[in-house]
Amino acid sequence: MPAPVVFDPAIAREFVTYAHLVAGRGYVHNTLGNIVIRGRHPDFPHGLAYTKHAEISLEEMDESNIVITDVPSPRILWGERMTSIGHNLSREILRLRPDVGATLHVHDDAAIALYGSGAPQEFKVLSLDPPFVLGKPVHFVPAHVDVEADVSSVASFVQDTDSIVLVGHGITTFGRNISEAYHRMNTLTAEVRRCMEAERQAALAGTTVAYRGREEIEAMYRYAERIIYPTRADKVMHDEAAE
Repeated sequence: MPAPVVFDPAIAREFVTYAHLVAGRGYVHNTLGNIVIRGRHPDFPHGLAYTKHAEISLEEMDESNIVITDVPSPRILWGERMTSIGHNLSREILRLRPDVGATLHVHDDAAIALYGSGAPQEFKVLSLDPPFVLGKPVHFVPAHVDVEADVSSVASFVQDTDSIVLVGHGITTFGRNISEAYHRMNTLTAEVRRCMEAERQAALAGTTVAYRGREEIEAMYRYAERIIYPTRADKVMHDEAAE
């Protein structure tokens, strides 16, 4: 007989903590945007998806607004309220990436403005930290593609990124836990704002912005694990050597 789905209060507390951190950063403007945290269950190979239901914001929510869904399907396993359409993308990321423990989706003002302005769909880097924190290149989904309504294209790019810019819409970041997804979100949006300010200052001064080169950025991605999570990287290297 299948084991019952039991609501985990520890996951719920973590969820609400990060919901309010996200709101405190100014990412939340309405009931859209969401978090998903993966829970484990012996009878669900992909685990369980903890998320907030539709019609309430991350800013206003508490633990009573959390529902649990299946991962391959939108079936509600705990609670009664339906989720928003954006949950489809998060579920698909969890389904295709067993290493991912959490996703975060917000509608960041600066990213929507920059990439909606006609700027190249490219994540330019000024500062030292973004490639190390992001770990993989940013993937851009064009404005005319709705990967929340139709997730069929996600499999073609999700293994090669941990940060997705939905042009004209928002950003989705993911990681092994919600902390990692949150740090990636903050890093990506901060760099977007830095680049916008650098372009403005350069235009006023008649100078050229000193973006980092592609080879340097790619090298940063390769060393991201051992720079940001050195103890975790050492364990991976030790495990690989043991094999």
